[in-house]
This record gives sequence, C-alpha cells and structure tokens, in this order.
Amino acid sequence: MATKLDYDALRAQTMGIGNDEAVTVNTRALIDKVLARYSGEWTTLRELLQNAADASASKVTIRFETLPSPTVPVPQGSEPSTHLKHMLLHHTLKSLIVENDGAVFQDHDWARLKKIAEGNPDETKIGAFGVGFYSVFADCEEPFVSSGREALAFYWQKDALFTRRLALPNNQTTNTTFVLPMRNSTSPIPPLLSLCQFLTSSLTFVGLESIELGIDRWTIATLNKKIAPSLDLQIPKEVNIKTREGLMHVKSVTKEAAQLDARWLKVVEWKPKASTNALKDAGSGSTVRGAHSTQSLRGFFSRLAPGASNGAALEKAAHDERQLQQSLEEDLMGNSTATVFIHVNKANVRTTVNQNFATELERATKKPPPKHTTVSLLSASYDEQVASSSGAQTASEMPRLFSTFIPTNGKGRIFIGFTTNQTTGLNVHISTPSVIPTVERESIDLNNRFVRVWNVELLRVAGIVARVSWGNETMELQEKLARAVKSTGRTRIVKEDIAAVLPEALFLHNTFTWNESTPSAEVGTLMEEAFWTCNQKITIATLSTQGILPSSKVRISPEELGFVEDIPTLPEALANVGLVRKLIDYGVITEVTISDIKLELEGKALNSTQLERFLGWLGHKARINEVDGVMIRSLLNVAVANDGDGTGRVIVLAEMKNFLNSSRIPPEMPIPPSTLPFKYTKKITKADLELMGFEDLQLVPWLRWLVENVGGRGDLSAEYDITTSPEFASSVLPVVSKQWDGLSQSSKATVHELLTHRTVIPTKMGMKKPTQAYFPSVKLFDDLPVIVGIQGVKEKFLSQLGVRKTVEIGVVFERLIDRTPDTKTQMPASSSKWSHVDLIKYLASVRNDIPPADINRLKSMKICPAETESLQPTQERYLVSELFEPDQALRRLRLHTLQWPGIYRPESNEGRFLNFLGLRSAPSYIDLIKIMSNAASNQDMELRDQALRYFIDYHQTKGYSQFDHSSVTLPYLPVQGSEKKAATPNNCFSNGKASLLGFDILRHDLHVHALKFGVRPDPPMGECINRLVKDPPQTKRKARDLFAYFASRASDINDAYAEALSGAPIVPVASKSKSLGNSISEKSERLAHIPPRICFLGDGEKYADIFDYVDFGHEANTFLLRVGSKHEPSTTELTRLLVREPARIFSVLGDTRYLELLRSVAASWRTLKKDKTLVKDIKNSKCLLAYREISSKPSKGDVEDEEDSGIKAWELANANQIVIVDDLITYNLFKTRLLAAPMEETLEDFYHSLGAHEVATLLQEQQTIGMVAKDETLALKLQQLIQERSRLFLADYSSDSIKHNAKWIEQNLRVKCVRSISLRKSLVGYDLSHNENRTAVLHSEKPILYITASGYDMFEVSQALVPVLLQRSKPQSVFMLEMILESSLPKLRSRGYNVARLLNQKATEARIAEEARKQQLEEEQQEMRSREAAWKDSQAANAAEAQQQALMPGVFPNSPDRQHPEGFRQTPAIDDEPIMSKPRGFLSGISKQFGFDKRLSSRNSNNTGGYQTIEAPQETAPPPYSEGNVQKSQTQIPHPETVTAPHQLQQNLVNAIQASRAHNSTSVASQPVVNEVKETASYCDAHPAQDISYIGEITNVRIFLCNTVAANGITATKFLAANASALKLFASILLDCADVFTLKRNTTHIYYDDAGSTIAFNKDKALFFNYRYFDNLHLPVAQQGNKADAIVYWCVVMAHELAHNLVADHSAQHSYYTEALVIQYFHRIASKIVGQHSSTSAAKAPQLLADPLRPRQQREERLLDID
Repeated sequence: MATKLDYDALRAQTMGIGNDEAVTVNTRALIDKVLARYSGEWTTLRELLQNAADASASKVTIRFETLPSPTVPVPQGSEPSTHLKHMLLHHTLKSLIVENDGAVFQDHDWARLKKIAEGNPDETKIGAFGVGFYSVFADCEEPFVSSGREALAFYWQKDALFTRRLALPNNQTTNTTFVLPMRNSTSPIPPLLSLCQFLTSSLTFVGLESIELGIDRWTIATLNKKIAPSLDLQIPKEVNIKTREGLMHVKSVTKEAAQLDARWLKVVEWKPKASTNALKDAGSGSTVRGAHSTQSLRGFFSRLAPGASNGAALEKAAHDERQLQQSLEEDLMGNSTATVFIHVNKANVRTTVNQNFATELERATKKPPPKHTTVSLLSASYDEQVASSSGAQTASEMPRLFSTFIPTNGKGRIFIGFTTNQTTGLNVHISTPSVIPTVERESIDLNNRFVRVWNVELLRVAGIVARVSWGNETMELQEKLARAVKSTGRTRIVKEDIAAVLPEALFLHNTFTWNESTPSAEVGTLMEEAFWTCNQKITIATLSTQGILPSSKVRISPEELGFVEDIPTLPEALANVGLVRKLIDYGVITEVTISDIKLELEGKALNSTQLERFLGWLGHKARINEVDGVMIRSLLNVAVANDGDGTGRVIVLAEMKNFLNSSRIPPEMPIPPSTLPFKYTKKITKADLELMGFEDLQLVPWLRWLVENVGGRGDLSAEYDITTSPEFASSVLPVVSKQWDGLSQSSKATVHELLTHRTVIPTKMGMKKPTQAYFPSVKLFDDLPVIVGIQGVKEKFLSQLGVRKTVEIGVVFERLIDRTPDTKTQMPASSSKWSHVDLIKYLASVRNDIPPADINRLKSMKICPAETESLQPTQERYLVSELFEPDQALRRLRLHTLQWPGIYRPESNEGRFLNFLGLRSAPSYIDLIKIMSNAASNQDMELRDQALRYFIDYHQTKGYSQFDHSSVTLPYLPVQGSEKKAATPNNCFSNGKASLLGFDILRHDLHVHALKFGVRPDPPMGECINRLVKDPPQTKRKARDLFAYFASRASDINDAYAEALSGAPIVPVASKSKSLGNSISEKSERLAHIPPRICFLGDGEKYADIFDYVDFGHEANTFLLRVGSKHEPSTTELTRLLVREPARIFSVLGDTRYLELLRSVAASWRTLKKDKTLVKDIKNSKCLLAYREISSKPSKGDVEDEEDSGIKAWELANANQIVIVDDLITYNLFKTRLLAAPMEETLEDFYHSLGAHEVATLLQEQQTIGMVAKDETLALKLQQLIQERSRLFLADYSSDSIKHNAKWIEQNLRVKCVRSISLRKSLVGYDLSHNENRTAVLHSEKPILYITASGYDMFEVSQALVPVLLQRSKPQSVFMLEMILESSLPKLRSRGYNVARLLNQKATEARIAEEARKQQLEEEQQEMRSREAAWKDSQAANAAEAQQQALMPGVFPNSPDRQHPEGFRQTPAIDDEPIMSKPRGFLSGISKQFGFDKRLSSRNSNNTGGYQTIEAPQETAPPPYSEGNVQKSQTQIPHPETVTAPHQLQQNLVNAIQASRAHNSTSVASQPVVNEVKETASYCDAHPAQDISYIGEITNVRIFLCNTVAANGITATKFLAANASALKLFASILLDCADVFTLKRNTTHIYYDDAGSTIAFNKDKALFFNYRYFDNLHLPVAQQGNKADAIVYWCVVMAHELAHNLVADHSAQHSYYTEALVIQYFHRIASKIVGQHSSTSAAKAPQLLADPLRPRQQREERLLDID
C-alpha cells in the first residue's frame, strides 16, 4: 500500500525553502485563448455597443469600409442598385469604424484599456472581466481608439502588445471612435439581415436611443427607440418581495411602453445569389458571401424529412420566398419602415449582502456588488401586437428585422446589456444587468460558489417580477370584461363576453407559459420556482366562464353536468395552454368537485328531468369510485326536487331511504313515502342505487307499512287495507308467498307476527286469522272456515302462518270422546270409543299436521298408563315423559315402563311419536347414580349390582361416558375389604399400594372398569405428601415400601413437591448423639427422622462418621434422590459442616483426612467464595488446620537438615493466626513460634485468600551496607546477567503474577559492589529477631542490589530479586531463578528454555523505540514550523534596519550567522585564511581535541601561492553524498547574500538525519532535501576506502570486521568471544547517541580494523564506527559505569557523519553543518550525560589516546580523519 503523503507539510516546506520566480505571460497567446471563449456572432460589435452604453451614449454609428474586387470590375452606369449589388457580391471588408457620442475617455479609462482582466470597477456597469475589448483582436491586428483630445494606437512586437498615446488638437472631436482595420483583405461583408436583427435586439434594454448602420456611402438601416413615461404597478400584499436567501428585495415595479422605429433598405432582406465567378473570387467554401451557411443545410434536411418534399405548405412557402426575393432584387434601394410597440416591466431591487460575501464576489468580478440594481421584463401585449404596423407588410406579419426582437415560442432571451444564448423559457425577454455572466458573456455563471448565489437570487427576482406582471395583465383583462358587460346593461357574464376576450387571454397565457430554458435548464427552473413560490398562495388569476377569478375557484368540466349551470369552468381553448396545464398538474385548477355541486344544489330545486340526470350522474360516479359514501350523502342532504306528477309534491332526497325493486314488489303497489318513485330510478341499476346509499325496499318493511297503516291510518285508502279487502289481500299474499323461501328466519318471524293476529286470510266464512282458517283438504267437518279466492300462494307459507291441516285436539276430544273425563286422569271415561293406543296411532298418522300448540298440550297431559309386574295397565295415568320404554333391562331396575299390548317397536310411527312426546329409553346418569346410592344405603346389594351392570353394559350406548364423574357426591362404589362401605369416584382408587397411606381401594373385580366410573389409579400427590409428612414411616421396611410407591410416581412429583419433601423429616435413620428428630424404640434400635436433603445414599465409607447414610433399595433410593438426597455431600455442605463443627470433625477424621477435606474445599474455593456469608463464617471460625514445629533439640538459628526437623503439632486456628511459608530460611529461624499452613500450593492460596499472612510480608529487615567498592566490574557483569536472564525467568509467569517485567529491570535495577552486608530480621506481630551476614541484598526502598566485592552467593541474589519480580515469592521461584542465573545459555537451551524468545522480545522493544523516535521527529517538525513563522515575522520587522547597517570590521561576509547589507563588496587580504577555515564558538575546544587545527594548518602550509582561493557560496543545495563525488567550484567574488532562516537550517539537519539508513537494507533511501544555505563554502578532500565484512549482531547493531584482520588469523568467532561485553557496551553508547539525534537505530554499525586512522565513515548514508578507537579511548572508564565522556565524544563523531548526508566533502559547508547539528542537539546530549558520572570520580574531558597500531607520524598527520 502506498504511503500517504502530507501535502500540506510539503507545501509549507516548499514555501519555506523554495526560490521566488516571476510568472511570465505570452500576450498574443493569452488574447488568442481569451478570444477562443468569444466565439459568438457579433462579439466585437456587442462589446463596443456595451462600452458606448456604459459611457451613457445615445447614438452609435457603425460603418464598414470595403475594398473593391481585384478581379471583378465596377459595373458601368450610375444605377445605385447596381453598384450596391456589386459591392455586396464582390467587395471585401477594409475596416470597421464604430463611433458613439458618449462621455470621452478619462485617464483611468485609458489605463484600463491597456490592461487585461482589470474590468470596470463601477458596480453599475456590466463589464466585469476586463477582456471584452480584446475581442477586437479577433479580426483586427492593430486597433486604433480616439476619444476627446486623445488617441491610442496598439501595435505588436513579436508576441508582446504595446500602445502609443497621442494628444489631439483641441475641438477636433467630442465623440469616441474605434477604428478596426481588418487583419486580412478577404473578409466578406457580413449578412445584413442577421446584423440588423442583432442591432434591433441590442436596443432592447441598453440605454442607447439610436443605431445607424452604413457601408461605405450607403446608410443601410436606422433604428430609433422611444420610451413613454413609466407607470407604477401595485405589488400585491401576498407577494413576498424578498428572495429566498434574503439578498434581494424588490422595492417597486414600474411599467413603461416603448416604441421602436426601424427604417432600412430592402437590400437587407435580399439574399444574393452567387455566380460562378463570385464563387471563384471568394475562394472559401461553397456558401455565398453575405448568405447564411445554414440555408443550404436547412434545405438539404428539409428534403430528407418524410413527406416534406411533397408538402403543399412547403411548396407554397418556397414559391412565396422566390417571389419576394425577385421583387427585392428589382428594388434594392427601396426603403422599408416598421414600428413595434412593446412594454417593459422594470423592478428596482435593493441588495443586502454581508462583508464576507461582498469580498468574495468582488474577488471574482473585480468590483463590489451593487447596492441597487434593476430587473426588467420585455413583452408584447395583445393590443400592442395588433397595433404594430409595417410600411411594407400587413399587420398580421412581423417584419424579419424584428424576428429576434419579439420573443416567441418560449425563446425569450436573457439580456446582460445585450442578448445572450440563454433563453428564459417564456415569451418574455429578461434583462438583468447585474447578473454575472461567464467570461464569453453568452451564458450565466452558475459554477462559482458565491457568483452562483448572486445570480440565483437575481433570477428569483425575475420570477417575482413575472408574477407581479401577470397579476397586472389579468387585472386589466378583468376591467376590460367588466366594461363590456356594463355596456350591454347586463349584470352577469355570458358566453359571448368570454368569447370576446378569449383570444387576448390565450395570448397572455402563452406569453407566461414556462418552457424549458436552454442551454441551461436550471435558469428557467429557478425563475419559475420563484414565480410560483413568491406568493403565499400558489393560485393565480385566470379566465373562466364566470370571468377572471382565482385559479383555485376555476374548475375543469370533463363532462356535461345538465343539472348545474353556474359553476365557473375553464374555457376549452385554455385547457391545453402550458401555464394552465401546470396549474392543473399542481392541483390548483381541478375538476368540478363535490363541494361545487353541493353549493349549486343548495341554491335551487331540481325539476324532474334534472333529478333524473342528477341521480344517474351520481350513480355513475359512485360506480367508478370517484365519490364515496360521505360525498354522496352530503349531496343528497341538500338536493330537493319538484315531483312532476302534478300533485305539487316536493321530494327531499335526504328523506329518501329506499328504492323500489320491481322484481320484488310490483310498481303498481303502494310504497312508503321514504321510497324514491320508480319513474326516477327505473333507468338506474340496482348496484348504482345501492352505492348511492339507497336500500332495496324489502318485503318485511313494506308489509309492516301496509299493516300498520290499515284502518285509514297514514295515506292508505280503504282499497289498500289488507285486513278488510279480500281483493288487495289476494294480491299481497302471492307477493309474500313468492319470496317466503328466501326470507331469513327473523324475517319470517316478523311476517308471521304481522299476519298471524290479523284477518288477512279470505275464507268462505269471511276474512279470518290464519290460525282460524283451514286448508281445503280438511274435510273432517263441513262447517270449517276453508280458504277461498287465493291463487299462487304456497301451501308451505300458509302452514307457517298457522292455517291448519288438522282439527284441533280439543275439538277432537270434544266431538269424538266423552265430555265427562275422569277427574283424576284428565282423560275420557272408560266408555270412550278410543283407548290410549288408538289415540297415539291417530296422532302419529297426522303428526306433521299437528300445530305446535297441540303438541305442547299433548306433552302436558297424562294420557298413558304404566305396566304392572304382570304387564297389565295401571289405573293411574302418567305423562309420556314419566314413562320408560317397555324393556326387560329397565324392568330389572324397577322403573315405570309404558303399558303397550303386544310388541313395542321404537322405530314404528307410534314409537317415534311417543319418543317425540318424551318417552324415555334409558335412565339418566344422575338417576342411575341415585339408584345405586339408594340401594347401597338400603343394603339392597342386588339392585345396586343390577344398576352397576347396566351402567357398565350401556356406558357408551346411553352416553354415560360424557358425564363428569368428579362432580358425583353420592357414594355408590363398593370398596375393597368392606362390602357395606361405599365411596364416591373421587375417594377411592384402583392402585392397591395407595392403601399404604390409608386411601380406599375400589373393589378388585371392578378395577377393569375403573375408568368408566371415573376412579383414578392413585390419589393426588399433594394429599399423599401431606399424609407422608404427617405420619412418616416408623420402620425401615415400611419406609422401603412407602418410598418405593413414591418412586413409582416420580413423574407426579414436581419441583415444588420435591422442595417440600426435601426439608420434611420423613427418612428414618439410626439415632446418634445429636439427633434431628423425635426417636422411637424398635427392637432396641432408636430411630430418628431426618429430611432427605441432609441424608446420603450408600455405605458412606468416606464421611459415614459425620453424615447420615441410608440404603432402602434401588427403587426407594430413586425417590430420595428426587427429593434432595445425594450419594455424597457437596463441597458447600462439607464447608458449612466444617465451619459449624470443626472440632468434632477433626476429632472424627484426624489430621490426614481433615487435610483432604480442606483440599476439596480449596479446590472449589473459586465457586465457594461467591457466597459472602460463607466466606465470613470461615474467616471467623477456627476451622483451618496448621502445624507448629516442636524442635527435638535446641535451635541455634541454623537451618536444620531434614532428618533433624522437629515434630509437627497440628492445631485448628483462624486464618489470621496462620503464616504461609514463602521464605523457608526465615521460617526456619522462627518456626517454633509460628503456626504454619501446610506447604501445598493449593492450600496456601486458600489460606492466603482467607487472610493468612506470608512470612515475607511479616518480615522486616534492617540492612547495614558497607562502603562501596572501587571495582564495579563484578556488579556490571551481574547486572547484565540479570537483565538478560530475567526475561527467561518471567516467560513462564502470567502477567497477573509479575510485579516488574524485564524492561523495568533494565531501566531501573542497578547493581553495586560493597565491602560488607549485615542483616537483622524480625517479624511483625512477633517478638522475634535474628542477625546474619549476607553476600547479596536488595535495598529496602530503591531498586539497587548490593553484593559483596569478595563474591556473592547466587541463591541470596535470587532470594533478593524474586520479591521484586513476582507478586508472591515462593521458595521454588528462588531456586528456579538461581538455576537460570548460574546456567549458561546453551545449557538452558538444552534444558528446554526458549532462549530465542529473548531476542524476539528485544526486537519488539526496538519497534516501540522506533515509534517513539518518529513521534519525537514529528514534534521537531512542528517546532520548525513555529520557528518559520517567527522568522518571517522578525524578518519583516527588521528589513529596513538590516538594509541600512554596514558590515562591521572583522566579520566574515559568508558567515552563516551574519547578513550582508545591500551593495556590500569585499576583497580578502592576501594572507587571509579561507573563509570559515576555523570552526568557531562552542566547538572550538572540541575541534582542537579532534585535530582540526593541525589538519587545517597543515593544509594551509601546503599552499604555495601568495593568494588563497575564496570559495563562493553555492547557488543550489549540495549534492547527496556518494563516493568519488567531490564537488568542484570556480573562484568567484562573493556577492552580498541574506542569512538563511534558522528553520530552514533545522530542516536541513532533520533531512540529513532521516536520510540515514541501515546497510544492505531492502528499502531504497530517498535523497535528502537540502535548503539553500548561502553562507557555506567547500574545499577538496579525499575519502578513504574500506574493506569490511559482516560477522554478527549485538543488541540490534550489526558488526563488521576488516578483511585484513581476518587474513592475520583473527577470526570472527575469536573476535566476538574476546570482546562480547565490550562490544555490547559500545553498542549501547552508540544507541544512546542515535536517540539524541532521533536516528533510526538500525542505521548505526560497528566495525573493527587493525590499522588506519579512520574513526568513522558514512557509506551510502549508513554510519560505521570504529570499535578500535572506543577500545583505546573509553572502554576502561565506561566499564566503571562512567559513560559521559564516551557519549559526548561519539555524539560529535555521529554529528560529523550525519553532516555527510548533506555535504560529501570535508568543506566549510560540512563543518558548518557539523557544528549546527551539535548546537541543535546539545541539550539532548547534556540530558544524556546527566547522572552518568561515577560517584567516586569526576567526569573528565575526553582525551584522544595514541593509536597503538600506527606510527606516531601518521597519527599526527590525520589523527581526526574521521572518514
């Protein structure tokens, strides 16, 4: 991935150190490129006319001068037309002269005329860019300008443009004239018609009043403009006169009429035809001079257009054009005139912009924004268009001269003084002189941020003005319409009035129709948006059939609404106009709404025809979902109509609810007044009527209305009385009968209710109620009222009404049976003709015809006898529902059965009828239960068993299985073991084991039918548990059986039951001394009941002594497991018991098993410690086991051998009374007085978490340190060893257990040698102490390890270090560290230690150091930027003073810290030394030590000439370092220069440092960027060669060995082995120096050679330092711990080599940069050497020792030849 560059920093760096260079401009190329933007037609004339308007000119004269053709002679004769024609065809342009009578040029105008891009600073003028005048160079090479008393001529010298100015004689002219000689003599005469059209449009908005066009001596055209006084327009209040951003505020709008008079020669409209010779003379293209090149193309494409060649219209147009051209050619000198009337709406606008916006706008336009401006709209009204006339054409034809003047087809233009290519989208021209165009002034600039805002606001003003103009035009149209109506004496507008003003309205709408603007559609969009949004309401005034109204009140009538006439609608001619279409699209003009129709209906009543149309229209709208129910109801609520039947009835549609369906009710029938007359609805579908909310008149409401209005009530006459008129009843009943089957049950019930109780049935006995009438088929008696005169009535319908088919049962009893019935039985006497069997048979035969009332009467009469045991009838009669069918099974139950002679068949007609009357086929469930219960209570076991058998046999067939047995409360079931006892289904069970709990068991032979009786297998579990808890088993055998029963029902024991049982004392166990329940005596064994949760299953080999174990067999044990018992106690339970009874448990288990118990607790302590209460209890309880050692012999403070160890006495104690043996030596000193935790890591951690103290934490040591030894070699070696091996030691420990890591050890731990160490040990809280001598001890407060100079014990070293490295010190950690420190790396590697990890970790730390170096470098860059800003400020303040100062005597001109005054020159003396030949200031002393003086004097002594060469400062940065690249410079006299900025110098130094890289690295080093340091010089020097090879690496520094050394027998292995520690020390010093310069550590390298004077060298920006000089100069002192001298020395050497990254030679420049590096970073060098001095000796200045390997003479010659 590519590195992201900081371009801001790069730019700042470039601005800080780059060179200033001026930008040059090629004037000719610039003008050509500018003119490329001015490619439009008539650009030159447009700019000159604009200049005239800006100068307030009123008249402009334009004249072309021509050259005659060199090939075509002038025609003979004096005919002007001939000469004019010849000139147009054959002459070419010579020059163009434009003259205006405006204000003459002032000095600033002349000056601005010579400058490009200055622009006109007057904000009221249009010019903005200052490049418009240069459009004259498009055709003219050297223009000439005269104005007033001065003239100015332009001329070229190569590509540079120059001017010469001349003063003219007084009174020579007062006008301004531009003379433009054509660049070449072949320019044709321009097309006259196009030119005149351009000039016509130019008069539109500019301040000019007259333009005259001439060619040579002919005046071709004259244009004059007259403007009438303006009229103020009223701005409606609802129009928002502020633009959206608030920059523009329309103050007023005026309307003014303008008249444009044109006079021109007919030659303007003539299209010359080219002859062959003319084409040859032209020599360019195939088009004729003066003719449009597009004519031929237009004709070509017109021929390609489909059907165009055969179009009659095209042929006619071509014919007319040929005739016109022929007539024009005959009279070219003829004059044509025309006058056009237009009006202009002009808005005065005030602008308000903030200062920031004005500044940005002025930057873009070179002028401030105007505070006031104007926006004008030009259009031709309908009256003025008609009034326009022409001398040569009719009023209906617009002269071609004005074709671009009058806007049409939405092609109005934006004028910025003159027309642009930007259209408005309207038939209106818009002038906005303050709008900012693009450079070519052909379009509006909408790109620049601030310019865009300004232009957009101006376009919005144009939209607002257009809205105001529209309102004014429509107001005038309304006044004209009002005058026309008033003149006729009418008060309302009629269609004729609208037709009279419709053409004018159509013209107005077309004028303000917004089309898409081109080329930028956004221009038109912005103006249109402002047009619509500037008003609070989007509605505008428009023409309707009721006059000019707001468009929101005008409607579109898509169809003919014959029932409303006064709604204002849009004329059809306006419906497709673009402006109106947008109003329709915006929803402003809508179709006729329901509200409109409702308003119309509220104003008048409809006639019959209108009512029929209204209902038809409303139904249609409802069908197509254009109106909803609410709309329909709102219309019907206000609609009223006059009925056309001559009765004067008013139909209020709001009261109409129904319509008549002729398929249901005949139309001739009377209908309710809330029903629409059929004549108005007969053409409307049923669906449409229902959509309108009308309901179909149903039979029931209609019948109710007929019934409720009988007897003269309501409007019904007697002929429509259904109760008295047989004829009307005979017509109504068929209607009802026809629809009877389709009626709902409720409707049938209503009809039944309406007709049953009224005389609506015509019979031979008169009008009867239905229940009183009989069908004609009933002939049992002759005097019955039988139906007559009814046709088409269904028999079913009459039957439902109650018309009888059978004789009433009472009549039967009255006429066929004796009238003196038995009072007891309510039946006829025994002498009656019919028995109960005969009666049943008769009634069964007429069953379907018996009325319901008679059926109910039969059910309530006792008409049938029961049978006796001999099957004879009883004297007593019963209700049919009180008897049972005659069946043998029922007779065994001793029930009342029906007496029926012969065989009774339930499936016969009589049997079914009897069942209908209530004859019972079987006893009910409750009756059968009562039979069995009563039999059981009466000890009638036979009857009970018969009932039980019947219940079982008929359980399914009689439906007994459907009943809820649990609701039975009568005991009837036999119980096992007691014949006389009975139980309910809820109180007995089928599982015999339930008897263990005292429950009743169903008799055994009924178990197979238990489910039929509702008997459950087992009692509810809750009841079982209650009984178990209340009466627990008293023997283990009973407990085994009882628990086994519960185990068989384990699925019924839910969690709540299990929880309740787990704490209930239900388990019998052998009683102990501390029992948990009441005990009983059984065979000398005392039992106690305990809860299941505290007893355990099995034999309990481990904890049987302290817990209760039981075993009732597998099945019973399963139950106990379910309710809380376990096989073994949990750790939590063990812990709680341990806390509660520690002494008892210890006495039972003993120390060994008690320790096992503690181990299990410790293993689960991570979980147990979450219980805060348990933790607190453990801490407060003496439950922890510890031991105290009792010595077998007196202790003398020595560590005892294992065989001499004392006796351990175990005790229970609190955690705070116990110590953890982490320091075995200290513990052995005081062990007889301490309670020690078991020496197991798990138990130690457990005790420690409970508050046990470690011996080390209790230990207090009082150290007595002797004098520091002079020789620190032993301490340094040990310190290096500790730093190296601490990584290996800590590798296997987690970060939580490490107290200080290896990096902390390297940075903080120091080792010192002392003469003696004594130590006094004591324990906190114990009155114990011990004194001893030590060889190693760690300082109690500082990270300093003291060792004895005579030697040290590595165990004591490890013992002192482990507390520093680890959070908790353990004996095994001390032993491990001792082993690691004493073993070699190969030995550690052989033992499995990952020695390579040490190197990897060091690499990681090196990366971290590199990141810190980059951060430091970034801070330096930030500091340099700050210095740069300060430097620039100081230079600006002291510039004047610096220029006046003279160079002081004795100061070097090229000194980097001096400035050269302007104009100073100096020639050095003959005997003077070269400039900067000596280092000065801070490094003078160091230079002497390094041998600079000797070296330079030696060089000076080699000069044989009397004069010394003075090196001139280099103009460019020195080249990067490379071998063999020695700079050469020629002798020059130094010129005065300015001092280089300090921040530039500092940047050079940073670049030099960053250019360094590692040798043989894979990356490519970038070249350093060197700023120009003008005070430096250079001289020649040589570079020694090197021949070295890589041999190894130490602390990330690569080591090289000279190949000559290897040739002498010193191998790389021998060299590294002999100098390992010294090389490591040298590498650490070099890395410290690299950190000083923020240098990458891998850029430093060490090498060794056995000869030569090179201390260090720079190879391709990799730095190499000679170990031989370090070995001779600094090694002995550095090994004593004093590295200050070495750091200072090698920092200066490193600065020397870093300077070579900028300058390859040992020149003055190189010395300058070396000194600059040391000065710049000296504060860091000082901070490095602070604290490096040894405490025993003061620091000394570094002294160079003699090279032991070279002769003294060579050492003196190049002692400091670093390279």
